[in-house]
Amino acid sequence: MWRSLRWRIATFYAILLVAVIGIVALILTYELRSILLDEARTKVNGVGTDIAQVVRGQSALSSVNDTQPIEDEITTTGFLDHWDGPTTYVEIETASGYTEAKTSNMGDAFLGPPKVTPQNPVVYHVENRPVLGDLMIRSELVRTPDVSLIVQVGESLAIYDDTIERIRSLLVLVLVLAAIVVIAGSFAIASSAVEPIGRLSAAMGEITSNRLSRRLGWSNRKDEIGSLAGSFDAMLDRLEDGFARERQFISDASHELKTPLTVINANAQMLQRWADRDPQIRADSLTAIGEESASLAAMVNGMLLLAKAESGDDIPREPVALESVLSDAVRTTRPRAEEKGLGLELRLPPGEDGPAMLGDSHLLRQLFTNLIDNAIKFTERGKIEVELRLEAGNAVIDVLDSGVGIDPEALERVFDRFYRADLSRNRAIPGTGLGLAIVRSIARVHDGTVIAARRAGGGSVFRVTLPTLTPLS
Repeated sequence: MWRSLRWRIATFYAILLVAVIGIVALILTYELRSILLDEARTKVNGVGTDIAQVVRGQSALSSVNDTQPIEDEITTTGFLDHWDGPTTYVEIETASGYTEAKTSNMGDAFLGPPKVTPQNPVVYHVENRPVLGDLMIRSELVRTPDVSLIVQVGESLAIYDDTIERIRSLLVLVLVLAAIVVIAGSFAIASSAVEPIGRLSAAMGEITSNRLSRRLGWSNRKDEIGSLAGSFDAMLDRLEDGFARERQFISDASHELKTPLTVINANAQMLQRWADRDPQIRADSLTAIGEESASLAAMVNGMLLLAKAESGDDIPREPVALESVLSDAVRTTRPRAEEKGLGLELRLPPGEDGPAMLGDSHLLRQLFTNLIDNAIKFTERGKIEVELRLEAGNAVIDVLDSGVGIDPEALERVFDRFYRADLSRNRAIPGTGLGLAIVRSIARVHDGTVIAARRAGGGSVFRVTLPTLTPLS
């Protein structure tokens, strides 16, 4: 049972709320007792003060019998009954502790020895007395030129204790009922909170590589569970898209690898049959095998580079001067442009210090080399232009060509793995179909973007946008 999140949540909240209610009940009981004790103290204080005024001759009762000494007057039988009550008791003692008078409702009981002193003439204390029970007792030493008496007033706490006990019993009953309600409510709330998680878990259990189309579709929930379900659906979208890309990648890779392997196998068979008889066949077969194996190696290297670019987290990041990277890429590709009679021009922003960024210089060089190579492949005449400029804190690099351009329907797919526009399906144009996919992945891991577009005057433009640091000094 305790392995269940539902039970753990319900138990935690039940214990917490019951503990809070219990603490509140204890505080209420303590405060109520304090209030009742204060009320008893106020009552004995009022009675004690009245009697003390009589002893001092400051009360109207003091003048009832002016010829009689005050000590004799207050000790007259029944005189103190003026202040007694069902729960109130009065006792007069001498300074030496001898009881001179008490109210008739006390019977044979006594309030006990007083605790007053000349230094502390008024004392309040709670005592338990035989017959009378628990009492709030006020003792006051009243001194006049003629007499010194101790006036003690006691208030029975039985009624107060009974009230407190009844309230305590009521609070215990409330606590028990509240605990039952809280436990039931906590379990209901926990069940309501956990039930969607159970459904989510069940849905996750149904997900396989062949059932990635499963969705929760809890768009109406606006709470945390709804957010979790939305994240789960979004994750499935990404997984489904990723599986689809991987399946397409495997299919495309199989197709692309099939052609060079078939050529290599066919020429190997030619060598076995005719190499010794015909030197030309041997030479042609070896040449074909060399070219196709080189193409195969380039494709494998492209796949490895693409995997490295897409990993992102594993690449080193250090300040890189973009002007230097672009200059190296242009210098590397210039011989291939000159072989086709094409111009290759690099335009840099004015000033001594060019933009810099954090990244891997080798990957960035590969990015721009691939873009320039791609422009050279599909440009028969004219020139290739590489332009670097700064826009809103970013470095923007345009690679422009004067070729045939890209069909509008192909603009969104030119960065897909092994995708080739119709023009490039001619095997005479070299390439693995991975160059632009590598470009996009390298740009992404450097927090940048790359887009392709048609030029108004003919040709294509590939625009790379990368975040920059402050210019290198």
